[in-house]
Amino acid sequence: MKLEKAYKLLANAEKISNRAAKELIDRGVVYSRGEKITVARGEMPLNAKFKVLKSDEIVKIYEDKNMLVVNKPAYILSEDVAKKLGHPLLHRLDKETSGVLILSKDEEFTKKAIEEFKALRVEKIYLAIVGGRVVEPIKIDFKIETIKKESGAISKISDRGKEAITEVEPLLIEGKNSLVKVKILTGRTHQIRVHLKEIGHPLLGDERYGGKKAPRVMLHAYALKIFDKSFKAKLPNDFAKLGFETDIRI
Repeated sequence: MKLEKAYKLLANAEKISNRAAKELIDRGVVYSRGEKITVARGEMPLNAKFKVLKSDEIVKIYEDKNMLVVNKPAYILSEDVAKKLGHPLLHRLDKETSGVLILSKDEEFTKKAIEEFKALRVEKIYLAIVGGRVVEPIKIDFKIETIKKESGAISKISDRGKEAITEVEPLLIEGKNSLVKVKILTGRTHQIRVHLKEIGHPLLGDERYGGKKAPRVMLHAYALKIFDKSFKAKLPNDFAKLGFETDIRI
């Protein structure tokens, strides 16, 4: 059987450049036979068929002289949002995480806002779909240690780690999965993912931390409060596809 690199086959199928095909695979939006293609240079049969997921549009939530607040779609890097909109990031969301993202328009505001993040005075609330039935509130305070590798950071529960506090509150149950509200009181790398895994309710789609397969890591930055301003980002449609309504308000 003749084989060819995945990105070349995708480029030919979609009538796009090799570079554009590689970027799509790196973003995690390319599937074949129901499986996500993760290695652009991986070899595949010449007759391979592809499905490319389309990202939602970047939606503006709020704007003033100091900041621009948007609802970031999944599959797009925070850095790419900043590049497209022409303003630097105030903070970041993981590629597969959707929701409230703030870009700064003023240098003095940036300095003050960064201090708010460092002092843990920024309130951040996420909505997540997790495996299992969550029926009561849970407070998680396991310390987290992060190890940085060439392939990216990986975090784990460890007594050598830093303080990490996460509050989980059940909202809805659908079959064997639950929609939960997650509030983080600290800001450790992959904090939500590691803590949810530790209590036996990993994020759907988060296979790196024990979650079952899903279209993506089912995590959405729903609300953020900084200084005297609060922002909320509507749940994306992929939550509805897993049985959870997107018009929920908390």
